Amino acid sequence: MNNELVIDVTSKTITIALLKDRDLIELNKDKPNKSFSVGDIYLGKVKKLMPGLNAAFIDIGYKRDAFLHYLDLGHQLQSFNKLVWLANSSKYKLPAFSKFNPEDDIDKNGKISQVLSEGNIILVQIAKEPISSKGPRLGGEISLPGRNIVLIPFSNKISISQKIRSQEERQRLKEALKGIVPNNYGIIVRTAAKSKTISEIDNELKNLISKWEKALIKLGSVKPPELIIGELNRTSTILRDVLNSSFNSIYINDESTYKDVRGFIEDIAPEKQKIVKYYNGNVPIFEQFGVDKQIKSLFGKTVTIKNGIYLVIEHTEALHVIDVNSGNRSKNTESQELSAIEVNLEAADEIARQLRLRDMGGIIVIDFIDMRELAHRKQLYARMKEIMAEDPSKHSILPLSKFGIMQITRQRVRPEMNIKTVEKCPTCKGSGEIKASILIVDEIENNLKYIAKNRPYSSKITLKVHNFISAYLTKGFWSLIRKWRFKHKIRVKLQTVSSYGFLEYHFTDSNGDEIIL
Repeated sequence: MNNELVIDVTSKTITIALLKDRDLIELNKDKPNKSFSVGDIYLGKVKKLMPGLNAAFIDIGYKRDAFLHYLDLGHQLQSFNKLVWLANSSKYKLPAFSKFNPEDDIDKNGKISQVLSEGNIILVQIAKEPISSKGPRLGGEISLPGRNIVLIPFSNKISISQKIRSQEERQRLKEALKGIVPNNYGIIVRTAAKSKTISEIDNELKNLISKWEKALIKLGSVKPPELIIGELNRTSTILRDVLNSSFNSIYINDESTYKDVRGFIEDIAPEKQKIVKYYNGNVPIFEQFGVDKQIKSLFGKTVTIKNGIYLVIEHTEALHVIDVNSGNRSKNTESQELSAIEVNLEAADEIARQLRLRDMGGIIVIDFIDMRELAHRKQLYARMKEIMAEDPSKHSILPLSKFGIMQITRQRVRPEMNIKTVEKCPTCKGSGEIKASILIVDEIENNLKYIAKNRPYSSKITLKVHNFISAYLTKGFWSLIRKWRFKHKIRVKLQTVSSYGFLEYHFTDSNGDEIIL
């Protein structure tokens, strides 16, 4: 298995593509210095109680109040409240956390009004990022994730990931960790910790404890709403969570981000440091690795698989619907039943990929090709469970109904990735007519002349055009592009983009951002 991470960095966004054997399986967009990410820990203030919902709205500094349900408070709410009160108190000194005397757990069947009041200060963690018109979803059970373990304050439990199935390994980790985990701390051992030495895990444990104790010191000097502990950016989070021995390349087109990622890899997995590579080619990084083409083909309403098979994906407010079609697949002498199971198995692989790629959450209804054989229904269900096991998001899969319908629920923690693949024609601008192609060169030169006179960064301009236009502009020693440089006293670099329309062109500045004319 060949896993690659391709990172496209611009001044406005960071786009991260995860490739598995050169197939795109996950796409994330992040903004530099983004706030209100999953995992961020905030000191917030209770703005309003909603007894009917058994929930509260919390002010954490976002434009809309965040939502906190009673069931998400966590059993140790009173202990965290006492901790915040002591940190803000001038009468009492905050004791060492390992010597802190925790309060009793709250009643899991209680009411929000029994434990919170309007104006209360509360420590919360973002469980789901703001989506559409909704503010962040919060949780009150604080955790600090690392690569091998997750640290949980006010919990004395040591839990082992179920994906570590060797009883000997589970016992080894549990027995060893009992002696090094301080009082008032619990940990969850992640799958990545399998076969790791106790000294490696111990070092990470100390770093996480240090991070938490620094946050406690910060509690005493800030007022809500305030960020207490910021989660890693999306790039580092993905590296922390998915980096494994099968990763062999990470390509980045920005030197600063390259250095940051290389330093992060050095901390969490020094042996993988060499896989981080700086890309400075002339072709855009996503075009070089075939990501652009896959994005255009995979995010549309209709997704073609192979042999004529295709999916139709519809998004509604309540759920997502996926229809499996055999298309013009040649059945030859195959029976209808055998053809149906083959189509469904191939579709299942692509559906699992689509759910992760688009980060589709909530209820997903899949209409497979009808099958009569019970054995084939069980085979498809088992196949879907097997391939969905690689999906890091929590999910639940139901067997096929008698109508051939499969239902899946999947957790989504960030806004769904929804990319428009139907575009306005770049040559006719949606009018149905194109300008005379002979005029395109004059139009480009006029725009270049305007940029040279009016833009402060005109000395670093890139002109992106289709292959045919590029060939015309560079023909001969005294090519048009060279004449323009001398005539308008501007350093313009020509870049070929094969995915452009014939008469499509764009100017970009030194940061790679398009110059709007």
